[in-house]
Formats: sequence, C-alpha cells, structure tokens
Amino acid sequence: MEDGTTRFTCRGKPIYHFLGTSSYSEYSVVDEISVVKIDPASPLEKVCLIGCGFSTGYGSAVNVAKVTKGSTCAVFGLGGVGLCAVMGCKAAGAARIIAVDVNKDKFAKAKELGATECISPQDFKKPIHEVLKEMSGGGVDFSIEVVGRHDTMVSALSCCHEAYGVSVIVGIPPGSQELQMNPMLLLTGRTWKGAVFGGWKSREHVPKLVSDYMAKKFNLDPLITHTLTFDKINEGTELMKT
Repeated sequence: MEDGTTRFTCRGKPIYHFLGTSSYSEYSVVDEISVVKIDPASPLEKVCLIGCGFSTGYGSAVNVAKVTKGSTCAVFGLGGVGLCAVMGCKAAGAARIIAVDVNKDKFAKAKELGATECISPQDFKKPIHEVLKEMSGGGVDFSIEVVGRHDTMVSALSCCHEAYGVSVIVGIPPGSQELQMNPMLLLTGRTWKGAVFGGWKSREHVPKLVSDYMAKKFNLDPLITHTLTFDKINEGTELMKT
C-alpha cells in the first residue's frame, strides 16, 4: 500500500503488493487510485490487458511518440508490450513499421499486427542502428524501445533521423544502473522521451479504452494465446518465458 503496509500474509509473514495491485490475486485490497469503474458488459479476460500492457505499448506510439501518418517507425522488442506499440504505430497511420527482435518466432505475430518488416540484429555484422538508418534513408521518424537494455535504448535513439527523430523508452532496465550515451545524439536534434502507462491518465482513459474496445476500434484477441485456470498460474508463467 502507499503507506508501506500490506494486506496480505502467508504463514504469518507479510507479502507485499506487486505494482500496487497484486493482479495475480482473485481478490485484493488496493489504494483508491488503483481502482476505476469500467463497462460491466466488457469481458474481463480481455480488457484486463488495458490495465497495463496494451495501454503502455499502444499509448507509447499514439500519445508519447505521437506517431504521424506516413511516417517510418522502428519498434525494438516484440513481447506483449512491443506488439502493442506496433499496433499503435499502425493505428496512427505509419507507412513503415520495422520490428526488431532477436527471436524470429515473434515476426509472424508482429506482421499480423501491422509490422511491415521484421529484422534480427543477429543477422547483421554492423550495429542495428546503422542498419535501420540505411533502410530508412537516414533514420526513422520514430523509435520505441521495449526491451529494457541500455544498449538497445541507445540504439533506438541512434537510429532516429537527425533534427526531428523521436525515440521513446518503454522497457524497464535493471535497477540502479546508469546509462551512458554520446550527447551529440541529442544535440543534433533528436528527442528522447520516457513513457509510463503510455501517457494515459488511468482514471480518465481506462474506461474510454474499454469503451473503444467494445466499439471494436481495436482488437485485443491476437494478443491472447492461452486461457488458463487460476490453478495453472505457474504454467502460464512458464509459457510467457517462451
């Protein structure tokens, strides 16, 4: 809780909330700020994605980067949040969306959701930002980093076009580490941003996003590959690792 206490115990020992909500609990006590009322007709097993992953990735493109129609984008990392960033780039009207990941098994889903090209850094001898600059004729308009590694954060910034390129950091790096980069990357006109929850105001926008889903303005179904009962939660965790 906000006051440092917890409402959970196990065998007499306190268990602390994960990100203030403890979403693996069937029932929970949370701060008022973590609660919002949504359409009671909405399917919770789908709109639950709006509570974090979808909103973070999608919003990083439409709200934070402010991807423009006809632009070229690069998305680093094709996990659930990265795929939602691809969806956001497509919804914003990007003409070219280059998805970057070392796991080629993710490429088919990325293309299904809007990526126009998929590349793996392991297929090139030169740094991936140089590859992207060559592919895009000098640099992409927008890049979104959803990996959480310092090297990919700098690569995402470096692949942006000088003077107007915008890069957004979404991936969470290991704690208490400092990021080193060449300040000339910014002095030459690139913009570097960070994103939390996709730039949405949760109280205001979560109900609207749920309403948009119910109105079929976007589709969450491609993001769901398995539906498991609560007693198979550990199996679900293992599936996510793959």
